[in-house]
Amino acid sequence: MASSAVCEYLDRRAAELLTDPVYPAWRLEMTGPVGVDDFSTRRLNEWTLLRAMTLNEPWDAENLLASSNWLQLRTAEEFSAVTVLEVLAESGRTRRIRNIAESRMSAAQRSMPAGPVRSEIRSTRSPR
Repeated sequence: MASSAVCEYLDRRAAELLTDPVYPAWRLEMTGPVGVDDFSTRRLNEWTLLRAMTLNEPWDAENLLASSNWLQLRTAEEFSAVTVLEVLAESGRTRRIRNIAESRMSAAQRSMPAGPVRSEIRSTRSPR
């Protein structure tokens, strides 16, 4: 029950601070209390990955692919960045995630101005 309460707090607070400059300090502060629970630690790490993608900071596609269904589905449903959606459309964990990402990627590409616009992704994946 305590783990559930911690995770609920993490989700609420991380969503509030996601783009706020105080997020890194809050995350550091939370690493001690959540360090005893693997699920909460993973969720905090996933919020940090979500933050990097949201702020268009460098992120690792392998980390996204290793993430939980929760993060992959949330990302597929909410992101419009083609690079993020490409990763999930190609290799998302479930068919639902891949289909949502593919559909949203197509819509995002149709609404993009001419010319490639890509954010940096640190990945060990080979090019298509």
